[in-house]
Amino acid sequence: MSKTEDIYSGGKWSEGHGEAFESFCPATGESVWQGHAVSAEQVNAAIAKAHAAQPKWAATQREARIRILEKYADALKSKTEEIAYAISRDMGKPLWEARTEVGAMAGKIGHSIRAQAERAGDKSDGGLSLTHRPHGVMAVFGPFNFPGHLPNGHIIPALLAGNTCVFKPSELTPSVAALMVAAFEEAGLPDGCLNVIQGGRETGQALLNADINGLLFTGSATTGTAFHKHFAGRPNIILALEMGGNNPLIVWDGDIQAAADIAFFSAYITAGQRCTCARRLILPEGAFGDDILSAIKARIGQATIGKWDEDVFMGPVASRRSAQMAEEFEAELLKSGGEAIIPVKTDGAFVHPALIDMSGASNVADEELFGPLMQVYRVKDFDDAITKANDTRFGLSGGLVSEDANLWEQASLRMKAGILNWNKPTTGAASSLPFGGPGLSGNFRPGAYYAADYCAWPQAGQVAETPASPPMVGMK
Repeated sequence: MSKTEDIYSGGKWSEGHGEAFESFCPATGESVWQGHAVSAEQVNAAIAKAHAAQPKWAATQREARIRILEKYADALKSKTEEIAYAISRDMGKPLWEARTEVGAMAGKIGHSIRAQAERAGDKSDGGLSLTHRPHGVMAVFGPFNFPGHLPNGHIIPALLAGNTCVFKPSELTPSVAALMVAAFEEAGLPDGCLNVIQGGRETGQALLNADINGLLFTGSATTGTAFHKHFAGRPNIILALEMGGNNPLIVWDGDIQAAADIAFFSAYITAGQRCTCARRLILPEGAFGDDILSAIKARIGQATIGKWDEDVFMGPVASRRSAQMAEEFEAELLKSGGEAIIPVKTDGAFVHPALIDMSGASNVADEELFGPLMQVYRVKDFDDAITKANDTRFGLSGGLVSEDANLWEQASLRMKAGILNWNKPTTGAASSLPFGGPGLSGNFRPGAYYAADYCAWPQAGQVAETPASPPMVGMK
């Protein structure tokens, strides 16, 4: 990486004027990125470049914008190994998983084109017209767990709709942004349409305070709620907040081995660092629940954990501080009356999958831990299972494992989750469907296929080629 890849503004990279900062690979501790944070003045300059480029980009024919984005998809595919390498080194995700992330980035373009045509296209019918207009300049805040896929999921539909973007990656995962820029340059995206600013909290605050028309965010409920408060009383700023979840998975009956696989995968894939990971496993009292726990414990014992370039199931969490937070979270669960079936074990940023029985606990904090820890709750009947599943402020994802279609019907009617899966992992989310949920999981602006909704506003009209007098009732 060049030492000047701190800010990409108006089609050029330059050095940030803020404090120096460095990013380290959590798996090895080695430095993977060095640079300077972008100052408030530089943020405003990038915003100005985005505003200057936006009218021309919005006036560009939709087909021309599509061609550029399709070329971007091709460029991503050609850079799969390079981008996957950057993702893995930044946040420790195994290389095999990082490759799937790059695939999702490239696949986003086709989904976004179809979504815009379906949900935000132009229509006319008998003198009535409907079109959609871009908001202007969109600020995009990227998370660390999917540093390519998730910001890409905001940027693509925003550009497709005619907006321009200013993207701030997570300071934990800054490396992939330059590779995304290179792919956009290769595709022919005009200067100023995508701008990148590196930095931490101060840079992010400057972006919030800048002259933006929208904020597209994926991250924690704490940060998202703070953003919501920041823009209180400003309905002219579009906010799309994708936040986390304290997600329930009910495992009620069926094949023990398949059910245990679903529960294990739901909780521990990506070292538990997906916002859709199962945080709470709800099991019936009795032999079936006992067997499920035994099978999950066996899988935890078989789980391979290691460095990003090794053939392992999961890598580390994003930082040593994240590992410490897992230890602190477990301590609070135990204080609430939980019992460790498999306790948290850490080695630097590596956290071994943990399982805590919370059935006899009280006053359990309704919080999301971004790590490989799953709480277990045993209940008497299915009504109790539904009640326990809904005992959360969040509502992102949830699931039911059962061969009883009647139970699935009950769950689908009563469980409050924007993503609700049956006999599938809770982490299964399709780009052809919306992504979001009620409660503290967002502000009812789901992403994925529905991102087209928040990237443009509808303009309705009644049109005629020649003037015609309206009814003039009561005129002399």
